[in-house]
Amino acid sequence: MGAGHTHRLYRHGHSPVHRLPPHTKLAAVLGFVVVVVSTPREAMWAFGLYALLLAGVARAARVPAGFLLRRLLIEVPFVAFAVLLPFVAEGPRTEVLGVSLSVHGLWGAWNVLAKGTLGVAASVLLAATTELRELLLGLQRLRLPPLLVQIASFMIRYGDVITDEMRRMRVARASRGFEARGVRHWGVLAKSAGALFIRSYERGERVHLAMVSRGYAGTMPVIDEVTASRAQWSSALALPGAALAVCLLGWTL
Repeated sequence: MGAGHTHRLYRHGHSPVHRLPPHTKLAAVLGFVVVVVSTPREAMWAFGLYALLLAGVARAARVPAGFLLRRLLIEVPFVAFAVLLPFVAEGPRTEVLGVSLSVHGLWGAWNVLAKGTLGVAASVLLAATTELRELLLGLQRLRLPPLLVQIASFMIRYGDVITDEMRRMRVARASRGFEARGVRHWGVLAKSAGALFIRSYERGERVHLAMVSRGYAGTMPVIDEVTASRAQWSSALALPGAALAVCLLGWTL
């Protein structure tokens, strides 16, 4: 996979969660999300227990609450959508503070907010304790189609390269006195975007030819073989296992 990349969501640490193999954490997060989605929305207490489970994982991973809350801002568009549901949904109505709201819309908003927030929080904790390179190795270990893993690997590898190219083009425009101030400057920006696309395409062709000349035949060599012991699997699956117990209680009570 080449050299490792540290993304902004990652928080360097040496906690027990950081040390877990990446494929065990991926499986744990996937299982947790599936269990949360399967929980009936009427079991509101269950979602509180799920939040406590994630808080326990965050504590074990030594991820501060402020760090986690700031990354949760990514779900703001979904929150806005959930807030609109009680106003636009059909069905029986009820009054809340003098405002007529849809009952189905209120349940739908709660469903989106609770399950969406828990899913995003679990994903943020995964990203905060696992580097991108390790995530790719974990996906490879979980037998994700190799082509998809390679595409993701190249996207991560050359994302920074294209970003640097955009920065150099912006500096070049600024050094020539250009400053985008309105619609009349959109033509220059469009030409810059076209030039960036052509340069990226040509770079991709050169990289592919270089790889073929070095023996690339559609598969990447496995540099690091990631394995997990039974104890590590047990530690990782403790989260979805506890969540499953809560979910079953939610369906029976």
